[in-house]
Amino acid sequence: MAFDPERVETLTVDSYGTLVDPSAVEHALVSEIDVDPEPISQLWRSRSLMYTMVSNHIGEYQPFYEMNRDALQFALDSHGVDLDEETQERILSTYHELDVFEDVRDGIERLQSGGYEVYVVSNGNPEMLASMVDHADIGDLVADTISAHEIETFKPDREIYRHAAGRTGTPIKKIVHVAGPVFDVQGAKSAGMQGAWLNRSGGPYEGFGPQPDLEIETFHDLARALNL
Repeated sequence: MAFDPERVETLTVDSYGTLVDPSAVEHALVSEIDVDPEPISQLWRSRSLMYTMVSNHIGEYQPFYEMNRDALQFALDSHGVDLDEETQERILSTYHELDVFEDVRDGIERLQSGGYEVYVVSNGNPEMLASMVDHADIGDLVADTISAHEIETFKPDREIYRHAAGRTGTPIKKIVHVAGPVFDVQGAKSAGMQGAWLNRSGGPYEGFGPQPDLEIETFHDLARALNL
Protein backbone atom coordinates (compact mmCIF):
# COMPACT_ATOMS: atom_id res chain seq x y z
CA MET A 1 0.00 0.00 0.00
CA ALA A 2 1.33 3.44 -0.91
CA PHE A 3 1.68 6.06 1.79
CA ASP A 4 -1.35 8.38 1.93
CA PRO A 5 -0.47 11.72 3.57
CA GLU A 6 -4.10 12.86 3.35
CA ARG A 7 -5.08 10.21 5.92
CA VAL A 8 -2.61 11.34 8.56
CA GLU A 9 -3.78 13.35 11.57
CA THR A 10 -1.42 12.14 14.31
CA LEU A 11 2.07 10.64 14.48
CA THR A 12 3.25 7.93 16.87
CA VAL A 13 6.91 7.05 17.15
CA ASP A 14 8.95 4.28 18.72
CA SER A 15 11.61 5.20 21.29
CA TYR A 16 14.82 3.14 21.39
CA GLY A 17 16.61 3.17 18.06
CA THR A 18 14.08 5.62 16.66
CA LEU A 19 14.38 8.71 18.87
CA VAL A 20 17.39 7.79 20.99
CA ASP A 21 20.51 5.75 20.33
CA PRO A 22 20.72 2.56 22.43
CA SER A 23 24.34 1.88 21.47
CA ALA A 24 25.49 3.46 24.75
CA VAL A 25 24.10 0.41 26.53
CA GLU A 26 26.48 -1.80 24.56
CA HIS A 27 29.37 0.54 25.36
CA ALA A 28 28.54 0.18 29.06
CA LEU A 29 28.68 -3.59 28.71
CA VAL A 30 32.08 -3.38 26.99
CA SER A 31 33.54 -1.40 29.88
CA GLU A 32 32.53 -4.04 32.43
CA ILE A 33 33.69 -7.31 30.84
CA ASP A 34 37.01 -8.64 29.55
CA VAL A 35 35.68 -10.98 26.83
CA ASP A 36 34.29 -10.28 23.35
CA PRO A 37 31.12 -8.24 24.10
CA GLU A 38 29.43 -8.60 20.72
CA PRO A 39 27.89 -12.08 21.13
CA ILE A 40 26.78 -11.21 24.66
CA SER A 41 25.20 -7.97 23.47
CA GLN A 42 23.44 -9.68 20.57
CA LEU A 43 22.07 -12.44 22.78
CA TRP A 44 20.98 -9.91 25.39
CA ARG A 45 19.01 -7.90 22.82
CA SER A 46 17.42 -10.92 21.12
CA ARG A 47 16.40 -12.50 24.44
CA SER A 48 14.93 -9.22 25.68
CA LEU A 49 12.70 -8.98 22.62
CA MET A 50 11.81 -12.66 22.77
CA TYR A 51 10.76 -12.38 26.41
CA THR A 52 8.36 -9.52 25.65
CA MET A 53 6.74 -11.39 22.78
CA VAL A 54 6.43 -14.64 24.71
CA SER A 55 4.94 -12.81 27.69
CA ASN A 56 2.09 -11.59 25.48
CA HIS A 57 1.01 -15.20 25.00
CA ILE A 58 1.64 -16.84 28.37
CA GLY A 59 0.53 -14.12 30.78
CA GLU A 60 3.95 -13.60 32.38
CA TYR A 61 4.13 -9.81 32.14
CA GLN A 62 6.77 -7.78 33.90
CA PRO A 63 8.01 -4.25 33.11
CA PHE A 64 10.43 -3.92 30.22
CA TYR A 65 13.28 -2.90 32.53
CA GLU A 66 12.91 -6.23 34.34
CA MET A 67 12.74 -8.09 31.04
CA ASN A 68 16.04 -6.44 30.14
CA ARG A 69 17.56 -7.46 33.46
CA ASP A 70 16.56 -11.11 33.02
CA ALA A 71 17.81 -11.12 29.42
CA LEU A 72 21.15 -9.62 30.46
CA GLN A 73 21.57 -12.26 33.16
CA PHE A 74 20.86 -15.03 30.64
CA ALA A 75 23.35 -13.61 28.13
CA LEU A 76 26.05 -13.33 30.79
CA ASP A 77 25.37 -16.84 32.10
CA SER A 78 25.46 -18.25 28.57
CA HIS A 79 28.98 -16.90 28.09
CA GLY A 80 30.27 -17.73 31.55
CA VAL A 81 30.52 -14.10 32.68
CA ASP A 82 29.85 -13.32 36.33
CA LEU A 83 28.84 -9.76 37.18
CA ASP A 84 27.42 -8.72 40.53
CA GLU A 85 24.01 -7.02 40.80
CA GLU A 86 25.51 -3.57 41.25
CA THR A 87 27.51 -3.85 38.03
CA GLN A 88 24.52 -5.19 36.11
CA GLU A 89 22.40 -2.32 37.39
CA ARG A 90 25.05 0.16 36.25
CA ILE A 91 24.86 -1.31 32.75
CA LEU A 92 21.06 -1.32 32.72
CA SER A 93 20.84 2.25 34.02
CA THR A 94 22.40 3.45 30.78
CA TYR A 95 18.90 3.22 29.31
CA HIS A 96 18.13 6.37 31.31
CA GLU A 97 20.92 8.32 29.61
CA LEU A 98 20.65 7.71 25.88
CA ASP A 99 21.50 10.41 23.36
CA VAL A 100 18.90 11.67 20.92
CA PHE A 101 19.58 11.20 17.19
CA GLU A 102 20.57 14.49 15.60
CA ASP A 103 17.64 14.65 13.14
CA VAL A 104 15.00 14.23 15.88
CA ARG A 105 14.72 17.76 17.23
CA ASP A 106 14.65 19.66 13.95
CA GLY A 107 12.61 16.95 12.24
CA ILE A 108 9.88 16.75 14.86
CA GLU A 109 9.77 20.54 15.22
CA ARG A 110 9.08 20.62 11.48
CA LEU A 111 6.26 18.10 11.92
CA GLN A 112 4.83 20.09 14.83
CA SER A 113 4.91 23.28 12.81
CA GLY A 114 2.91 21.44 10.17
CA GLY A 115 0.16 20.79 12.72
CA TYR A 116 0.92 17.21 13.75
CA GLU A 117 1.10 15.99 17.34
CA VAL A 118 3.76 13.38 18.04
CA TYR A 119 3.33 10.67 20.68
CA VAL A 120 5.94 8.15 21.82
CA VAL A 121 4.63 4.56 21.90
CA SER A 122 7.11 2.24 23.55
CA ASN A 123 7.64 -1.07 25.30
CA GLY A 124 9.60 0.90 27.89
CA ASN A 125 7.93 1.31 31.26
CA PRO A 126 6.89 4.83 32.32
CA GLU A 127 10.02 5.49 34.41
CA MET A 128 12.24 4.60 31.45
CA LEU A 129 10.29 6.86 29.13
CA ALA A 130 10.30 9.78 31.57
CA SER A 131 14.08 9.59 31.95
CA MET A 132 14.53 9.14 28.19
CA VAL A 133 12.53 12.28 27.42
CA ASP A 134 14.27 14.25 30.16
CA HIS A 135 17.83 13.23 29.29
CA ALA A 136 17.28 13.67 25.56
CA ASP A 137 15.61 17.05 26.22
CA ILE A 138 12.69 16.32 23.93
CA GLY A 139 9.84 17.03 26.33
CA ASP A 140 8.76 20.00 24.23
CA LEU A 141 8.62 17.82 21.10
CA VAL A 142 6.27 15.04 22.20
CA ALA A 143 2.65 15.42 23.22
CA ASP A 144 2.86 12.43 25.57
CA THR A 145 4.47 9.03 26.11
CA ILE A 146 2.39 5.86 25.90
CA SER A 147 3.83 2.79 27.58
CA ALA A 148 3.08 -0.88 27.09
CA HIS A 149 2.96 -0.99 30.89
CA GLU A 150 -0.40 0.79 30.79
CA ILE A 151 -2.06 -2.36 29.43
CA GLU A 152 0.69 -4.87 30.26
CA THR A 153 0.97 -5.85 26.62
CA PHE A 154 4.07 -5.46 24.47
CA LYS A 155 4.59 -4.73 20.80
CA PRO A 156 3.84 -6.00 18.22
CA ASP A 157 0.48 -7.08 19.69
CA ARG A 158 -2.33 -5.12 18.05
CA GLU A 159 -3.70 -4.02 21.42
CA ILE A 160 -0.81 -1.66 22.19
CA TYR A 161 -1.44 0.27 18.96
CA ARG A 162 -5.19 0.32 19.56
CA HIS A 163 -4.54 1.57 23.06
CA ALA A 164 -2.27 4.28 21.65
CA ALA A 165 -4.96 5.39 19.22
CA GLY A 166 -7.40 5.70 22.11
CA ARG A 167 -4.91 7.71 24.16
CA THR A 168 -4.30 10.13 21.30
CA GLY A 169 -8.01 10.44 20.55
CA THR A 170 -7.34 9.71 16.89
CA PRO A 171 -8.99 7.06 14.70
CA ILE A 172 -6.36 4.38 14.21
CA LYS A 173 -6.43 4.63 10.41
CA LYS A 174 -5.48 8.31 10.68
CA ILE A 175 -2.22 7.59 12.50
CA VAL A 176 1.19 6.86 10.98
CA HIS A 177 3.56 4.97 13.24
CA VAL A 178 7.29 5.55 12.79
CA ALA A 179 9.74 2.90 13.95
CA GLY A 180 13.13 1.40 13.24
CA PRO A 181 12.33 -2.20 14.27
CA VAL A 182 10.53 -4.00 11.46
CA PHE A 183 8.26 -5.94 13.82
CA ASP A 184 7.01 -2.62 15.24
CA VAL A 185 6.08 -1.33 11.79
CA GLN A 186 4.32 -4.60 11.04
CA GLY A 187 2.43 -4.57 14.32
CA ALA A 188 1.20 -1.04 13.71
CA LYS A 189 0.06 -1.91 10.21
CA SER A 190 -1.75 -5.04 11.39
CA ALA A 191 -3.68 -2.86 13.85
CA GLY A 192 -4.74 -0.44 11.10
CA MET A 193 -2.13 2.33 11.21
CA GLN A 194 0.07 3.35 8.34
CA GLY A 195 3.64 2.28 8.95
CA ALA A 196 6.77 4.32 8.25
CA TRP A 197 10.03 2.38 8.54
CA LEU A 198 12.88 4.56 9.81
CA ASN A 199 15.81 2.81 8.17
CA ARG A 200 18.80 4.60 9.68
CA SER A 201 21.26 1.82 8.83
CA GLY A 202 20.34 1.38 5.17
CA GLY A 203 19.68 -2.34 5.69
CA PRO A 204 17.07 -4.52 3.96
CA TYR A 205 13.49 -4.91 5.12
CA GLU A 206 12.19 -8.34 6.10
CA GLY A 207 10.73 -10.49 3.34
CA PHE A 208 8.03 -11.75 5.70
CA GLY A 209 4.89 -9.91 6.68
CA PRO A 210 3.36 -6.51 5.89
CA GLN A 211 5.56 -4.09 4.02
CA PRO A 212 5.90 -0.45 5.15
CA ASP A 213 3.81 2.26 3.55
CA LEU A 214 6.85 4.51 3.62
CA GLU A 215 10.61 4.07 4.06
CA ILE A 216 12.57 7.01 5.46
CA GLU A 217 16.09 7.71 6.72
CA THR A 218 15.28 10.72 8.92
CA PHE A 219 12.28 12.55 10.31
CA HIS A 220 12.85 15.19 7.65
CA ASP A 221 11.97 12.54 5.03
CA LEU A 222 8.64 12.02 6.80
CA ALA A 223 8.01 15.76 6.82
CA ARG A 224 8.61 15.88 3.07
CA ALA A 225 6.27 12.91 2.56
CA LEU A 226 3.62 14.90 4.43
CA ASN A 227 4.24 17.83 2.08
CA LEU A 228 5.76 20.04 4.78
